[in-house]
Amino acid sequence: MKVKPLEQSRGEVRAELDRLRHPFRIALIRAKNGFNIGAIVRTAHSFLAREIILVGSEPWYERAAMGMQRYENLREVPDEDAFLALAAEHGWKLVVFEKDVARAGLWDCRLPEDAVLVFGNEDTGVPEAIVRAAHEVVAIPMYGINHSYPITVAAGIGMAEWARRYYAGGRTVVPNADV
Repeated sequence: MKVKPLEQSRGEVRAELDRLRHPFRIALIRAKNGFNIGAIVRTAHSFLAREIILVGSEPWYERAAMGMQRYENLREVPDEDAFLALAAEHGWKLVVFEKDVARAGLWDCRLPEDAVLVFGNEDTGVPEAIVRAAHEVVAIPMYGINHSYPITVAAGIGMAEWARRYYAGGRTVVPNADV
């Protein structure tokens, strides 16, 4: 089934989406595989994240976002220092997903409604300075023998757990019009 074209301009669609967005953000330490960033942008769109912060300058594959980057609030920061300065300026609660230094498992961690969910790249993970600044450092349960989840899967699991917690009480998928 093909989706009918929207009868609004891209700006009008973005404005409506911004009204509906959730308070959490996603921060991504640029992945070595640019396809992964595009796929996470697409996934973050499905959860209506407030903003997607790309840390670093490596290129990413926009086609993997399937056009959703046009409707998202993307912020690019040059490096981890700039990201940490931004986080401090805005008082963001960083929830770092980094299993090797985790302080809590995903099912039991503190996951604030306005959290910034931080995911590292495939090789080096989340930089130590960002881990030190974290409100929470989380491990996603794993049961196999592999070392880690693909970054796209980890980000999807983190966003799904955020949504499960904040929508489990009967909230609808789309907030009320007066929100």
